[in-house]
Amino acid sequence: MYGIMRAPREVLFGAGQRHALGRVAARLGQRALVVTDERLAADGDFRMMLAALEAEGLAVQIEAGTLPDVPAASAEAAAGRARGFAPDLVIGIGGGSCLDMAKCLALLLTHGGRPQDYYGELKVPPPVLPIIAVPTTAGTGSEVTPVAVLSDDERVLKVGISSPFLIPTAAICDPDLTATCPAMLTAIAGADAMTHAIEALTAIRRAPDPLLAQNRVFVGKNTVSDRFALEAIELLWHALPRAVEDGEDVDAREAVMLGALKAGLAFGVAGTAAAHAIQYPIGALTHTAHGLGVACLMPYVLAWNRPAIGPELAAIAAAAGLDEASEVIPALSAMFARIGIPRSLGALGLDEGRLDWVAEQSCGIARLIQNNPRPISLDEMRQLVGTAFHGDRSLVH
Repeated sequence: MYGIMRAPREVLFGAGQRHALGRVAARLGQRALVVTDERLAADGDFRMMLAALEAEGLAVQIEAGTLPDVPAASAEAAAGRARGFAPDLVIGIGGGSCLDMAKCLALLLTHGGRPQDYYGELKVPPPVLPIIAVPTTAGTGSEVTPVAVLSDDERVLKVGISSPFLIPTAAICDPDLTATCPAMLTAIAGADAMTHAIEALTAIRRAPDPLLAQNRVFVGKNTVSDRFALEAIELLWHALPRAVEDGEDVDAREAVMLGALKAGLAFGVAGTAAAHAIQYPIGALTHTAHGLGVACLMPYVLAWNRPAIGPELAAIAAAAGLDEASEVIPALSAMFARIGIPRSLGALGLDEGRLDWVAEQSCGIARLIQNNPRPISLDEMRQLVGTAFHGDRSLVH
């Protein structure tokens, strides 16, 4: 048995837990930079959380300039605006982009430089400013992961900064904050969480060298990540369709957020694999939501990996309440279709003429492709991407 767990020092989960923010923050600092986006900055719950910080005696500055996909230049500019305030604590409130922006700002305000200086794995020196993450969507798991994902005008694909030192000090996960998420956002975020859990569970299993976790951020599947991944799959499988179809289903909202949290704890050490590798170039070309792409791809990637993941498919079947492992891929495909996930890359808007480029770029994302349980050559990647583009359903049945 071999297991790795990296997580915040404190995780608060449950309805109403946002009311603890002031007290939690006061233990970590006295000058809080609060990172969000323009829409949330005007939200009533956000203003209430600010008031709670001020009631605890904290000085507060708001950075409401977070943009989708966090352009690296925007993070650098925001760090410049915040330096005069000299925060000793960064609080991210919002979706995955807001939390990633908070992580990046905590890094830049501690160590200086530009985001580009830290791209890749294990390039962040310790420590960084304490971070509190308060997610308002249930999907990315960024509140518990060691990754900040950005976009960069100098690069075609998204880029990541990966380091255990970027894991927030505290995560406050209040499902009440997701109550106003529209159905499609709920679906996209929840499908993203499901792919996190499935790819963590089905990732490659590496030999448990004592230095494995010291030399890699993502170590592959292991005893601890498997448990979180399976619990996430069970929660999301049963609750996500309900949360999408009835946004006022409080129990479903709660289960989806807990599933997203556990999926984050799983993939934050195990990593993701081929579905995420293929989505990076697809997202760059189509400018569609990340969750749409990875969920669209997941049945096809599972079908490719099927010869290497028999025990994992059986475990997923048990978690989902299915009778046979052979039912997993078609049932997952049907569930994603039910909540509005496109069935093919063509339906996602990808140009057929770019399939070879997508395959080449996907194979070049070594850290994810090497995490896939079944090797994929460039020719095999071309075949896989083509099948997903045309929506060949025979592959997933």
